Amino acid sequence: FEAVMPDGLLVPHFSVLTHLVRLGDAKSLKRLAFAFQVSKATMTNTVQRLEARGLVDVQRDPVDRRGKRVFITAAGRKMREDASAALAPARGHLMADLGPELFEELLPRLAKLRADLDQRRNPPAEPQQR
Repeated sequence: FEAVMPDGLLVPHFSVLTHLVRLGDAKSLKRLAFAFQVSKATMTNTVQRLEARGLVDVQRDPVDRRGKRVFITAAGRKMREDASAALAPARGHLMADLGPELFEELLPRLAKLRADLDQRRNPPAEPQQR
């Protein structure tokens, strides 16, 4: 996976960018850590690396001034798109190995499973925006 990622993007970085694209940004570090089942310190490190590359913007939470919110930047969206495109050949090989019928049958089922798991997760409450 990481061998084909553009500009040295790592799996955790791609995963966070994908999460922000799929489920929306303005997530707190605490909520991101919970979603990825990692410590807040681990998520902070990952987000700092993304921020240093200009792929996310971290802003102080307007409600809980101690917290931070993470926003994906245009460069982050482009990097995620580039990374997804770089994975296309691997998806093609997987489709060839599984057969197009099974591959096409599995994708919506896996998407439903991911959505169901996302919905069942009980995230920490976010302070309400004013």
